[in-house]
Amino acid sequence: MTSSAERAAYWRVPELALEAMDARFERYAYPMHAHDTYSFGVTDHGAQSFVCRGERHVSAAGLVMVFNPDDPHDGQSAVRDGYRYRMLHLGEDHVRDVLADALPTEARLPLFDTPVVDNPALARAVARLHAAVTENAPRLVVEERLTAAVLLLSRHASTKPTPGPDRPGRTDLAALDRARTLLRQRFADNISADDLARAAGCSRFTLYRGFRTAYGFAPSDYQRDLRLRRARALLAEGTPPATAAAEAGFADQAHLTRWFARTYGVTPAAYRTA
Repeated sequence: MTSSAERAAYWRVPELALEAMDARFERYAYPMHAHDTYSFGVTDHGAQSFVCRGERHVSAAGLVMVFNPDDPHDGQSAVRDGYRYRMLHLGEDHVRDVLADALPTEARLPLFDTPVVDNPALARAVARLHAAVTENAPRLVVEERLTAAVLLLSRHASTKPTPGPDRPGRTDLAALDRARTLLRQRFADNISADDLARAAGCSRFTLYRGFRTAYGFAPSDYQRDLRLRRARALLAEGTPPATAAAEAGFADQAHLTRWFARTYGVTPAAYRTA
């Protein structure tokens, strides 16, 4: 759907069984349907009305929608000017994997008794994950934001993961240094959280928490900083920004420009000619 009033777009991250959707509708109405995934998203503008589990609900701007797998629902605009929303679809296996990695729990999937949640922190977490997918962010960024969103979502579930035995304590610095060394060696690659966890010998969540405590960076932030350092060195040598972006591991020149200007206060082109 590509008219000015009715449009939708999809992005996929196949390795994570994750899809993102961005849509704006005025007159279009969804028929009753269901997904075989968890589906959660944020209404950005206007309001949408839908029937789920026999009851009608309305999601206005800022509210979060959460559908369990196989939850039948329809959808249409609840206001004259239509609505815009962002949605994410995530497979059950990956939700289970995130929770098992991050929490001392059994692999029990959460279930939600209401499809509309009013929680600004959760809305921000969902929006940040959606942006990471649609902006083609590095794998580490997507995985870190995915974990944050799933953990926040699980707190609003009526059926929560069952507590299990506590895990061992903090990750030692030698393990964290192995992960940091891998990032230094392969900062331009699209490294995954699993790659770092294997290097450190711990879970992904334990690595993330320990890395931030030890070094003051999330692993994805540290990787981006390493990429910026490399791009800066290349630019100082006279390398064109597009080439520096590719060699340093950025998705494209626009990504380099955005982060370079944000970090150093000037564009790559301005720094190159300074």
